[in-house]
Amino acid sequence: MAGTTVQPTSRTRSWWGWGWADAHPDDAECVAMGALLPGTLARPLPVPRVADLDIARPAVEPPPSLAHLVRDDPADRAAHAMGKAYRDVARALRGRPGRIPDLVARPTDEQGVADLLDWAGDREVAVVPYGGGSSVSGGVEYRGDAHRAVLSLDLTAMGRVLEVDTEGRAARIQAGALGPDLEDQLRPHLLTLRHFPQSFEFSTLGGWLATRAGGHYATGRTHIDDFVQSLRVVTPAGTSSSWRLPASGAGPSPDRLFLGSEGALGVITEAWVRLQERPRHKASAAVTFTDFQDALRAVRALAQSDLSPANCRLLDAGEAALAGAAGGDRSVLVLGFESADEPVARRLERAVRLALSYGGRRDGATAAGGARGGSSDGMPSGAPGGDAAVRAWRSAFLRMPYLRDGLARMGAVAETFETAATWDRIPGLIEAVRTEVGAAALKATGHPATVNCRLTHVYPDGAAPYFTVLAAGRAGDEVALWDDLKAVAGEVLHRHRATITHHHAVGRDHRPGYDLQRPEPFALALRAAKGALDPRGILNPGVLVD
Repeated sequence: MAGTTVQPTSRTRSWWGWGWADAHPDDAECVAMGALLPGTLARPLPVPRVADLDIARPAVEPPPSLAHLVRDDPADRAAHAMGKAYRDVARALRGRPGRIPDLVARPTDEQGVADLLDWAGDREVAVVPYGGGSSVSGGVEYRGDAHRAVLSLDLTAMGRVLEVDTEGRAARIQAGALGPDLEDQLRPHLLTLRHFPQSFEFSTLGGWLATRAGGHYATGRTHIDDFVQSLRVVTPAGTSSSWRLPASGAGPSPDRLFLGSEGALGVITEAWVRLQERPRHKASAAVTFTDFQDALRAVRALAQSDLSPANCRLLDAGEAALAGAAGGDRSVLVLGFESADEPVARRLERAVRLALSYGGRRDGATAAGGARGGSSDGMPSGAPGGDAAVRAWRSAFLRMPYLRDGLARMGAVAETFETAATWDRIPGLIEAVRTEVGAAALKATGHPATVNCRLTHVYPDGAAPYFTVLAAGRAGDEVALWDDLKAVAGEVLHRHRATITHHHAVGRDHRPGYDLQRPEPFALALRAAKGALDPRGILNPGVLVD
């Protein structure tokens, strides 16, 4: 059964910051936030304008046969120059966005992708797959000067659900489908992919696949990998199309080669993905703890139980206060359950009782969902009218990237990074990050920094801590400060054998940590794969391999 193309929204994306241009904090809100962080600027930096950038003419022109797919409009090119990490926002605010692509291409089918790659290879043009542009690890920008020109490859014109197999609960979907559009096309079939990263509104299926993105499920199916049946990938060496199978033991998986390859080995053009019925029953609750170590033990017990909560996010006291989910020194555990066919209130109560047995305290009443269609807003389980802490966290979750950009306008460092490690390393890792990154920020700025932590995903054998860093910046030198703090954090992660990224991807920002983490024989095989599939080295140069 074929899908239909969803009409684009009329709202305008911010070229320099997160999300919608009309959703950013105004000057007064920026000043109010800056007042809470000593050492920030007295007034916000102005919102940057494309007109103030020095954008050179394109170094190449597309051939007439491809001209209808390519644009060289300065605003379009500037919007495709970077992702949405703090360092990207800070550079844009200072008028230093880096190398702006010469051209932006929007192919409408797979043949267009192949033709663009052929042309780019012949002309020594680097091709950077863009997805939705929500990268926070330097994954969608070109750094260096080894290529004569740069083409940003935007697949959002390829955003259709092409086929739905209702019996097998799967769909064939083009890689350029943005999260909301994808869910809108599945809704008439009463099915959902239900993969909701925080960037859901502004990221694509292809981007999720290329970065092995984490979704909203805190346990079980935490990554997009778990939903993939097969992939189609266009490479300079040809098109790879794997069989659609429920499972296979036939050698190394071809899909695994391209999942997480970040556009360095090929361009993912479509995928068969596993779907599920839309959840009708939801329930959520919050449990607070005075002792963070007790909270960690409670979460580990939940992860090792058979309860499988959809949401099991632990916010330390600082993160809970920042989200408005609790005050003082109490950590908050946000729990959520959902199901398409049976009420989940009893499972929630079992989870709450387990958390209480580790010293937790229950505040408020259970929020239980009725027989409504599942939400597609990119948020974990929860229903209106639930715990105040759950509602506060949900609101902060959606608003936080915009507030980060507001703090960046005040010259502050406001960024996040995440990792994963086994349970035996988690307490020491969290303490080391808080202590060492905080000390580095104090030494660099003379002002104390805030380093908060939450657990976003939990497993029987470990967890994924997610850190928030808030610090006064150094006027005009904010990016260098963040790079220094990032290096300190990376050293701590490596020392504790924690991954350089759990779900944010490697990009260019995490390459040093990734190079240290991966085994050398694997690196050798990856370089060989790069050479075989992309012999001219045009695909996202600098990502994963040189």
